[in-house]
Amino acid sequence: ARRSLASPVVSGVLCPCGSQQGSAVESGGGGSAGACGRALCEASEQDRRLRTLFQKLDVNRDGALCIHDLAVGLGRLGLHRTELDLRKIVKAGDKDLDGQLDFEEFVHYLQDHEKKLRLVFKSLDKKNDGRIDAQEIVQSLRDLGVKISEQQAEKILKSMDKNGTMTIDWNEWRDYHLLHPVENIPEIILYWKHSTIFDVGENLTVPDEFTVEERQTGMWWRHLVAGGGAGAVSRTCTAPLDRLKVLMQVHASRSNNMCIIGGFTQMIREGGPRSLWRGNGINVLKIAPESAIKFMAYEQIKRFIGTDQEMLRIHERLLAGSLAGAIAQSSIYPMEVLKTRMALRKTGQYSGMLDCAKNILAKEGMAAFYKGYIPNMLGIIPYAGIDLAVYETLKNTWLQRYAVNSADPGVFVLLACGTISSTCGQLASYPLALVRTRMQAQASVEGAPEVTMRGLFKHILKTEGAFGLYRGLAPNFMKVIPAVSISYVVYENLKMTLGVDSR
Repeated sequence: ARRSLASPVVSGVLCPCGSQQGSAVESGGGGSAGACGRALCEASEQDRRLRTLFQKLDVNRDGALCIHDLAVGLGRLGLHRTELDLRKIVKAGDKDLDGQLDFEEFVHYLQDHEKKLRLVFKSLDKKNDGRIDAQEIVQSLRDLGVKISEQQAEKILKSMDKNGTMTIDWNEWRDYHLLHPVENIPEIILYWKHSTIFDVGENLTVPDEFTVEERQTGMWWRHLVAGGGAGAVSRTCTAPLDRLKVLMQVHASRSNNMCIIGGFTQMIREGGPRSLWRGNGINVLKIAPESAIKFMAYEQIKRFIGTDQEMLRIHERLLAGSLAGAIAQSSIYPMEVLKTRMALRKTGQYSGMLDCAKNILAKEGMAAFYKGYIPNMLGIIPYAGIDLAVYETLKNTWLQRYAVNSADPGVFVLLACGTISSTCGQLASYPLALVRTRMQAQASVEGAPEVTMRGLFKHILKTEGAFGLYRGLAPNFMKVIPAVSISYVVYENLKMTLGVDSR
């Protein structure tokens, strides 16, 4: 195949002999993986070639690539990029946030870029023949929910096809995308959804991203509906463990050491088997408003931040997600208080949710619906931050080590990542969650004195020690695996029912 102007520079950037090391995709199709073999790729030669490319792009010879350097340097290589594209390149590789790429940042960007390009190429190459044709582009976009004609697909091909064959081989694909921002891979967004799928009873995670195609075709709301339904089923199935956790958080102490079996026995003895699900109704009802408000707030905050990227960087996602979570929690917080009071109620104390709300309003006033609000807000950052950081770390590790033909991790990897990240997030924020629950419940004990968050922390540490801040942790962790598994299964089935077929 005839190479583009960039080919002599591009080929061998990561492998000095010009072969695509570790790739099964060759320009002739179906060639051997890495013709030179790893042993012949000397580190010094690789470093020399990388430095040669870097020097070609470093127009002003200051040892760093700014947007101007990239524009001029790439232009000389026959690769013309818009200023927006160049800004994305610098933003993606700029680890020290100085607005330019030094040699180390440039190398890291190229290596990461190569990995993502290979993933996209493999996912488009449906026939696995090392070439992409118009039919494969049409099919791939249909899998993402976008319908285009074969004529439109041919236009896409023509923009990359250098030898007029109306197919694209790996070299043409790589050359066309040299230093072209591809950090927003729709396939990764599609397969690695997290907060939409997994529901462990707390809706404090950072919202998922949706691809442009999902937004344009209306698939995003189907995902949210499927996620809401999955959360309702998951919470209902694990409600007994959730109620036991609340009882242990509020009533367990050194003098009243509740165990799991004893707690269940006590609940059944007091109110029968149905009492195990007290508080679940309001817990399920709040899923819809909370998810909708958080999603809308997240999208607005993203616009306010001013980013034009489909997939935000991790600190941007944490900022936008935490603020969206705070807005959603503030909006539905009275329902959180109601859930706790309903879970703690005795048999016959309230006739239902409305009766409970009326009693609280009449006896304690409107302020009672915001008890524990401050520790709840403070708990969002450690929960969302650690959950997101752990999930992204596990996701990126898997993509770098094991993703060859697709970004699809499979059900077990996805479940494991979701379980581990949720567990870490809950562990980090659990003391704040316990204090919040006790503050929400304090008026349910007659004559209980008003306490502050700080005062309650001091009291628990003084009377029970640090262990007292983790009462109820065992049933909380016991419900994570079943909750994640149930929500995933229900989500996948509801997705198919709603006509979402992204896998």
